[in-house]
Amino acid sequence: MDTGRLSLGRVSSKKTAGHKVAEVPEEESDSDDALLATALPRVNGVAPLVDSEEDGFGEEDEDSNDEWEIDSLFEDTLEEMGDEHLFEGEPNACTLEEAGAFRQQLRTIGPEEFCKRTVEAGTISAKKLLTAFGLRPPPFLEGSPDDAYYGLLSLAISRELSKRIKLPQYNTVDDAVELIKKSNNIIVLTGAGISTSLGIPDFRSKDIGLYSKLEHLGLNDPQEVFDIEIFRQDPNIFFSIARDILPSTDRFTPTHAFIYLLQQKGKLLTNYSQNIDNIESVAGILPEKLVQCHGSFATASCVECKYQVPGETIFPDIKAGTIPRCDRCIANLRALRAPAAMKRKRSQNGHDKRKRRFDSDADDSSEEDYDIPAAGVMKPDITFFGEALPDKFSERLTNHDKNLVDLVIVIGTSLKVAPVSEVVPYLPAHIPQMYISRTPVSHVNFDVDMLGDCDVVVAELCRRAGWDLNHEMVPKNQKVDIRLQEGFTSRHIFTVKQ
Repeated sequence: MDTGRLSLGRVSSKKTAGHKVAEVPEEESDSDDALLATALPRVNGVAPLVDSEEDGFGEEDEDSNDEWEIDSLFEDTLEEMGDEHLFEGEPNACTLEEAGAFRQQLRTIGPEEFCKRTVEAGTISAKKLLTAFGLRPPPFLEGSPDDAYYGLLSLAISRELSKRIKLPQYNTVDDAVELIKKSNNIIVLTGAGISTSLGIPDFRSKDIGLYSKLEHLGLNDPQEVFDIEIFRQDPNIFFSIARDILPSTDRFTPTHAFIYLLQQKGKLLTNYSQNIDNIESVAGILPEKLVQCHGSFATASCVECKYQVPGETIFPDIKAGTIPRCDRCIANLRALRAPAAMKRKRSQNGHDKRKRRFDSDADDSSEEDYDIPAAGVMKPDITFFGEALPDKFSERLTNHDKNLVDLVIVIGTSLKVAPVSEVVPYLPAHIPQMYISRTPVSHVNFDVDMLGDCDVVVAELCRRAGWDLNHEMVPKNQKVDIRLQEGFTSRHIFTVKQ
């Protein structure tokens, strides 16, 4: 880094497909670029999608293809600052108005000139400028000289330039309704938030999420319960909590019903679901319209011989707290054991009168079968850390959906799970995008944000569209209050009127 200069390096010219970014001079060495490029995905919790000659969905190296991440490494060390924090006037941070001006200036004049006019000119500190791009200065740098924040500012600027630019013509709830009514190839990307009204816990909610309840397992990180290597070493860890996430209902939520309604009206292109509860299928979403990105409990496979069975086959074992074993492995072991058993039987019929270890009831003893160490464990076909996502995920997105989609609706997810979180920035930037969830996200610029209970939001959208969303969980004559969040032009808060 040049003395007194903020050097951004070549990493800022990396770009996500379909996004506008400003080019940055190539000042850093290749090794520095590699280091920054490695760190950059962790800013958003996703890997960057660099345009290739084939314009594919990012070339995944061996390491990135072997795992999906729930929380980014970046979030382990740095704290995000959403625009709502800036609006609330946090001390030592830019105001929301100042942040908007800095972001616009960055895109207008480019990062090199931007840095000259701000940090290098002394008009604002790098520490404070971080907040304009959604980063809270980390406590471990408190008291350090301002240039200690330059590396973080470089990442923050790179992240800002990689963001999709909001489409200014879509701002209101009525805009969202009209988009839904006129669109015919809608991608719906869903997360745990669409199932919580059925009592199914999400993973990361404070105090009530699944991860908050796993301290008794003694894991270094609660996410290890879904680590494939740990599962292979000790499946008891996963099966000790599996009953808590086991789908045990034939019900579905109004949000699932909304997605089904889109399908019935010929508007649903694809539902990309991060959920493993398989409720989309219960709601009637057709297999050809559904991509279960992280697998589901619908099927289970033997970790040894890959024998696959319907998921409900192993549900009794899961509910009983036992490890389900592979019937085919057990049958094969019985077959291998049979000659020796027959030999012992003939010996007993002859001169050997010693009592056999296995009496005539041995074949009826499930205890014996389940104690066979070589019988494979039946693992639900959900995607663990260390496992590749289904091929259907990238094939459907790149070869089918990208060129057809005309609207993107993200519901009930914070978009922190890679690579599913890459779907939104990968799609063409001119395609309208809307967001429905309880809390906003800061790393994606949606055109319309609708905050509140997912079921409440979709029911109101259907009402305004003149569609019948008949569902027992939607009270008749439900009245919804919608207000524009102060300081924002396209963020709306939905609450049910009491």
